[in-house]
Amino acid sequence: MAKQTPRTLSGFMELLPGPQQQLERIMETLRHTYSLYGFTPLDTPVIESSEVLLAKGGGETEKQIYRFQKGDADLSLRFDLTVPLAKYVALHYNDLTFPFRRYQIGKVYRGERAQRGRFREFYQADIDIIGDGKLSILNEAEIPAIIYKTFSALGLRRFQIRVNNRKILGGFYELLHWHHRAEDIMRIVDKLDKIGPEKVGLMLHDEVGMDQDAVGEVMKFISIKGSSEEVLHALEEYRGRSQTFDQGLEELNTVVRYLGDFGVPAENFAVDLTIARGLDYYTGTVYETTLLDHPEIGSVCSGGRYDNLAEYYTDRQLPGAGISIGLTRLFYVLGEQGMLNPELNTAPADVLILPMTEDLSGAIALATQLRENGIRTQLHCEEKKFKQKIAYADKLGIPYVIFLGEDEINAGVVACKDMVTGEQTKLEAAATIYRIKAGLDARGGGAVILG
Repeated sequence: MAKQTPRTLSGFMELLPGPQQQLERIMETLRHTYSLYGFTPLDTPVIESSEVLLAKGGGETEKQIYRFQKGDADLSLRFDLTVPLAKYVALHYNDLTFPFRRYQIGKVYRGERAQRGRFREFYQADIDIIGDGKLSILNEAEIPAIIYKTFSALGLRRFQIRVNNRKILGGFYELLHWHHRAEDIMRIVDKLDKIGPEKVGLMLHDEVGMDQDAVGEVMKFISIKGSSEEVLHALEEYRGRSQTFDQGLEELNTVVRYLGDFGVPAENFAVDLTIARGLDYYTGTVYETTLLDHPEIGSVCSGGRYDNLAEYYTDRQLPGAGISIGLTRLFYVLGEQGMLNPELNTAPADVLILPMTEDLSGAIALATQLRENGIRTQLHCEEKKFKQKIAYADKLGIPYVIFLGEDEINAGVVACKDMVTGEQTKLEAAATIYRIKAGLDARGGGAVILG
């Protein structure tokens, strides 16, 4: 039989063990941070019935979805984590307690053209807070704190959480009597960072049909800059002319008011009137997070408030707020920018034990003792030369190697070598464990990302 040449499909990412450990550390940090805010983990099936996934309709989603037949079943791979969440909440409504707070880190699939930094299979990391009928604005105020805590825990420092409110935008376009084209206008304005104000103005004139006065009002509005307080003060000029605008302004004021109490520094937050999240899905607060030193990466975390999560599955009103991190893309661009910490311990074990006796009982007992103390331990019992065993530990980056021969067993000690410093000790097992744990603590505190 002819052998197949091994290959990975275009748009699908496979990592070597070291980078995989870095990605796992990022996901571990996300899980820990999300749990601090009372979110519960959730996993949903990768494969769903096509009619369930496509309940919202076709369009671009139907073009990109991976869809296939299995017998008589019409099935699809999930293309995001939000639609499966909507199905989950509608299906299990009677068994859930609201507000329902969940996080999910999982792979999604999109059959779009693979390109640099864009994948067909990729991880998303989402959080959502779902209310039953109503959902307090406080949840929208808390989300910037979750974003700040998450990226700080990963090691990033220079990032900015940009926030706006869709009601402010909708109300403003009501004032201009262009509310019937508000979605088209917002989609164009959302491109401001990519194409610049001049092209945005031209598109508003040519594609939407706005006259120069209206275009001027839009450009004046989205150019309002300054601190959060300064932007909010400038927005007061428009108060009292649209109920929708006024409601959005009150909500935005509430989000900003609680930032300090939630621990979000002013330098990591900005009110940005250009943020619209180019979807008609969001109805209130919207978020985008960017790395200040790497604007070319674009938004690394986005989301917002929506009025009815599961409208295609149930008549119950289920408002929510959430954010999503495109984890695979973020990991890829961080690696490309040299921002992944090369000093991070990515070894699969903390200790490699090299038994030097035919009877392995002592080595096995020591490995068990180390593992019971939370130290990741591997026994190397292959028939290899001593230098090859040391090279094995060195190549994997295992920080400690233990040699256990007749002399050590008879003396009741353990010979342990620090593979970084070269220091070698002969101590009792308890003292060796203490030394290893202290060394791991000193080395393991680094963040996965160089901020």
